[in-house]
Amino acid sequence: MTVTPWLRSLKKVHLTLLLLDLDDTLLGNAMHSFVPAYLQGLAGRMASVAEPQKLIKALLDGTAAMAANVNPGLTLEEKFDAVFFPALGLHRPAVQSLIDTFYRDDFPRLSLLTQPFPAAPHLVSQALSRGDQVVVATNPLFPLTAILQRLSWAGLPAEQVPFALIPSYETFHLAKPNPAYMAELLAQLGWPEGPVLMVGDDPRLDIDAARQLGLPVFWIAASDAVWPGPGTEPPRGALEDLLPWIDRQPASALLPDFTLPSAMQAVLRSTPAALSTLLAGRSFAELTFQPQPGEWSAVEVVCHLRDVDLEVNLMRLDKALESDNPFIPGQDTDQWALQRQYIQQDCLEAQQAFLQARMNLLTVVESMTAADWDRSVRHAIFGPTKLRELINIIARHDRLHIRQVLQALHASRN
Repeated sequence: MTVTPWLRSLKKVHLTLLLLDLDDTLLGNAMHSFVPAYLQGLAGRMASVAEPQKLIKALLDGTAAMAANVNPGLTLEEKFDAVFFPALGLHRPAVQSLIDTFYRDDFPRLSLLTQPFPAAPHLVSQALSRGDQVVVATNPLFPLTAILQRLSWAGLPAEQVPFALIPSYETFHLAKPNPAYMAELLAQLGWPEGPVLMVGDDPRLDIDAARQLGLPVFWIAASDAVWPGPGTEPPRGALEDLLPWIDRQPASALLPDFTLPSAMQAVLRSTPAALSTLLAGRSFAELTFQPQPGEWSAVEVVCHLRDVDLEVNLMRLDKALESDNPFIPGQDTDQWALQRQYIQQDCLEAQQAFLQARMNLLTVVESMTAADWDRSVRHAIFGPTKLRELINIIARHDRLHIRQVLQALHASRN
């Protein structure tokens, strides 16, 4: 089925950001049959260099490592490679041609195990035509070619459909069911403001993960399906029901709420991950481009995030956790950009230093008890408040500056 062009000129513009799961949401793909065939196919293709059962175990172990990854400094591909290839005594460059051949010649045959849903192209076409953005919110445990092929099997070829983002293991660091994966999706898009909806079939991987980030959700399920939890049963229906359901909701019902502790932690972890992808391969000119005089470039934002974590955020958290109702002074950090000549600093070094500072901050935050989140503090600007609000300020600060980085990079190419 051909997808109609993206028509922004229609009068009814919703501008909802739709995060659509792929397998068993846009494409019928029973994993209990697909995964064994995938494993056997890759093992057969690489039988000349690795014993099949040993390769399958290494592949499963590598996939489990990706799903469990919480290090925003490692892409899922890097995490996989660190498990898979050493277990087989192989190096990727030596066998890359075999892997490429598998995805070119063998993987397409797996389409016979999948079932296209006619409603999927129609849904995406309608959503784009009315001004919505559509993201392929699949679990990024595959290389991009495998995800693009499955989209084609679903009748949604990426060369014809203007998806806002298609994640893959090359460009993502976090995976479902970690809510930080959902945060990484939004961060790579520049934290767009407005309605957001996560749509998927899996209660744990899709619905619960999105809820932990504070996203509205819609469960794709048969009418007789029983909600297994966790949490209360979400809005539900078939793909055909989605857009009519959205039209019945007040705008406020589709706005995310990032103030849950799980959401704030997810945002904090996603920031260095998203920066790694957004800044990868950028030229010096792009990294130092200032959209307007006085506006920060990408490298200045990274240096700012690094120093604020090191010299402000960590110290504030420590003070709030070690003292009863401490006074938290304000601090003007904007002047550091000129004073410290951020624009002349090495962006990669600044990224690495920020990553380390952020991991230290996350260690503190994730060790906090429920009572710690409600510890009282006195802020110079906000007055009496709670520690949770200090952390919310950090998360909002992250979202603001990720948006600023994306805007600066976009302006550098215009």
